[in-house]
Amino acid sequence: MFTEIILFLLDTVFTLFGMALLLRLWMQLTRLPSRNPVSQGVFQVTDWIVRPLRRIIPGIGGIDWATVLAAYVTAVAFLVCRALVLDADPLAFLPTILALAVLNMLKWGISMVMWVTLLMAVLSWINPQSPLAGPIWHLTAPLLRPIQRVMPRLGGFDLSPLVLFVVAQILLMLIAGVSRGVV
Repeated sequence: MFTEIILFLLDTVFTLFGMALLLRLWMQLTRLPSRNPVSQGVFQVTDWIVRPLRRIIPGIGGIDWATVLAAYVTAVAFLVCRALVLDADPLAFLPTILALAVLNMLKWGISMVMWVTLLMAVLSWINPQSPLAGPIWHLTAPLLRPIQRVMPRLGGFDLSPLVLFVVAQILLMLIAGVSRGVV
């Protein structure tokens, strides 16, 4: 039982931090203005690892590779910690860990898209004037617009968040299947 609690805590902490790093990347890719509470919070949480890496790794092609590397290192660290808690030798599984880290990053990113989309849908019902609504809409709009072009509103309801949610869930299932194949 103690091992399960430690694994749960590790998963929670590393997933939240990994998602924060990927959210930082997503904010940069969508050019979300940095003068809002969401951006400020994410930068505060992730600057300690991204800024030193930026001195070594430049952004190329509009992608902040320092943030990508930080997310990858976080995923590797998570899998190494998990192996240690399970009394496995991380060095024996290093190639597997390095491959699973990429899949973990994808899982974190897709899960984050699901959470942000869910938050956007809830805010649109409860409080569309919330200070968070603007940044969240800015983040989700590039993902929802292609779906909205294909899928019309039904009775005034925009079902594109639901479609995005279903597609994201299918992608998570595919990643889980690939992960089982790697292990």
